[in-house]
Amino acid sequence: MRHILIAAMLAAAATGHAQDAVQTDGDKYRVILENDCVRVLDYRDGPGQRTRQHHHPPFVLYAMSAFQRTLTLPDGKVLRREFKPGDVMWSEAQTHIGENVGSTPTHVLIVEMKPQPAGGCTRP
Repeated sequence: MRHILIAAMLAAAATGHAQDAVQTDGDKYRVILENDCVRVLDYRDGPGQRTRQHHHPPFVLYAMSAFQRTLTLPDGKVLRREFKPGDVMWSEAQTHIGENVGSTPTHVLIVEMKPQPAGGCTRP
């Protein structure tokens, strides 16, 4: 019985902490710059593609293309988003599953914020 309880606790912990987007969806996310202050991601997917559940710290998104997608939050709430090239969006930290629900590929740059180091940022 104790082994079952431990296994259940480990499974709950694993699903409760969403992983890094580059780890869950390395075929879609590519790190193009990282230093002590930010990580810049290039994200691309096609119509009908979706991500696994993952987490982003606070971030800025810059749309390189027009696209439509849904974001499914851990509580089941679904957000629908539509972007035009050049649109910019700020978001607090977020865990979600993203899905391209439009007819065009998604291409965005995401600048994830890191906690500010005491000594300031270093160049990559």
